[in-house]
Amino acid sequence: MRIGEIAVLVGVTPRAVRHYHHIGLLPEPARRANGYRAYTVRDAVLLARIRRLTEIGLSLDEVRDVLADDAGRELVEVLGELDADLARQEREIRERRKVLAALLEAPPTSDGPLSPALAALLESAPVTGSPAAAKDREHLALLDAAGGGAELYAALRPLAEDPGVGALYERLDELAGAGADDPRIAPLAAELVAAVPDEVLAVIPEGEPSPTGFGRVLLEDYPPAQREVVRRVMEALAVRVRATRGRSV
Repeated sequence: MRIGEIAVLVGVTPRAVRHYHHIGLLPEPARRANGYRAYTVRDAVLLARIRRLTEIGLSLDEVRDVLADDAGRELVEVLGELDADLARQEREIRERRKVLAALLEAPPTSDGPLSPALAALLESAPVTGSPAAAKDREHLALLDAAGGGAELYAALRPLAEDPGVGALYERLDELAGAGADDPRIAPLAAELVAAVPDEVLAVIPEGEPSPTGFGRVLLEDYPPAQREVVRRVMEALAVRVRATRGRSV
């Protein structure tokens, strides 16, 4: 294959191929008598791997380290890994198209577009004028956009339908103008933690809730007293999650 042919095959530009040659990421193949580079299947596999690694956000230096670990592997093994990765991408695309189809069929909402699973969860929750509840809906929509799953929303459904949660939201609303040392913070945080069933903990993404992960975005959205309540809830739930999953606190 010539440079234009391998570029088309892998889905990159000839300029990108030349750049990878220049920085030593892609070994430059031997030239034929006519001066053209002669690329092989292994070159194409390596170029495809470079493309995949850069597409998921790795820097070129990080790609170099990954490729160094692959040195000496049999071509059939590398091809098998490539095939498995393509199969995974096909599955992800099919799932995204299913969600997209459901979104296209669903009526528009003020929260939308939402996944069908989150839309069903929000519909099951009682109507309320609580600003804190409205903020929770916004946070769930943000989580949904970031890839929140149907399993998590299903686990949250009993909590959303619990009539006692409305009273907790009202108490959180009352803290909107309070300071971070308000005496109402500790008891409210404890009751909020107790209201979360173990089924929810089992499907919380690894590393969450965390003030340094998705939780950090939530904390920045609250005034001082409410932020302290949410922070305490996150810390307590993190302890419960680690205990549930058999890790030391």
